[in-house]
Amino acid sequence: MREELQRLGELPAITDDIIATYEAQSIINHIGSAALPSRDDTIRILDVLFEILYPGYFGEQELTKSNVTYVIGHKVSNLYDLLTRQIYRAVRHECRRSGATCEHCMLHSEYVAVALLRAIPGMRQLLAEGIEAAYDGDPAAKSYGETIFSYPGIMATTVYRIAHELFIREVPLLPRIMTEYAHSVTGIDIHPGAGIGHRFFIDHGTGVVIGETTQIGDDCKLYQGVTLGAFSFDKDERGKLVKGHKRHPTLEDRVTVYSGATVLGGKTVIGHDSVIGGNVWLTESVPPGTRVIIEHPELIYREGE
Repeated sequence: MREELQRLGELPAITDDIIATYEAQSIINHIGSAALPSRDDTIRILDVLFEILYPGYFGEQELTKSNVTYVIGHKVSNLYDLLTRQIYRAVRHECRRSGATCEHCMLHSEYVAVALLRAIPGMRQLLAEGIEAAYDGDPAAKSYGETIFSYPGIMATTVYRIAHELFIREVPLLPRIMTEYAHSVTGIDIHPGAGIGHRFFIDHGTGVVIGETTQIGDDCKLYQGVTLGAFSFDKDERGKLVKGHKRHPTLEDRVTVYSGATVLGGKTVIGHDSVIGGNVWLTESVPPGTRVIIEHPELIYREGE
């Protein structure tokens, strides 16, 4: 086949043209730098963590009391290796990018990997509470297993809980790779920097956006299409976006936000036990126990022609 191609001779010049852009568009190159984390290995980390967090649901299907210690121990050992390697790549890349010497990157990576492993028992408690909230809050749910296997909100929240542990330990790249992977699979976009309390449930979920500095209390529930976002962003004197300040709203305990609602702003606080109705656009705080709804629209009915 290749010997029949007539324009192979043009390829060296095309290659030269491509290479010539590498200096001009250097921000989208990664040449001659420290190795980046592997997206595939990062997803593998999530897969192994799901097998540990939900034993018997993912991975080996026939766990018993006699083999569970061996099986989970083996997974924890593999996970330690995977985590340390990918955290090291992420941290080392950041060190090189900032001009640091990276003398302790491996030791730091091992420390963070162990810290994440130690966080698993507490993470399981949060996840179990979320599963119960999903089952209790959705009359269509037939079992806990159904919510674990099939609810996109459970998957997105689980990945968020994992990524958040890395985010608060200032691991670059990996937390966003994880949550954006969950976003691509579920349609739910949760920034790993958000703070989310106990018994959190996202029903249906498609189109939900939860920004980086959002704070969500206990027993909160969101429906599809909800945005917890920011206003247009402030810029500094150089025209660069100002980062590091609270830009997204706070939901206190037992807040429900129905489908299509948008809540914006770092100073916006939704008081506890409030309900935000569907399609509401809200940019100011409301006191506890408030119900915010849109006035019933005027509907126009026409007979078929």
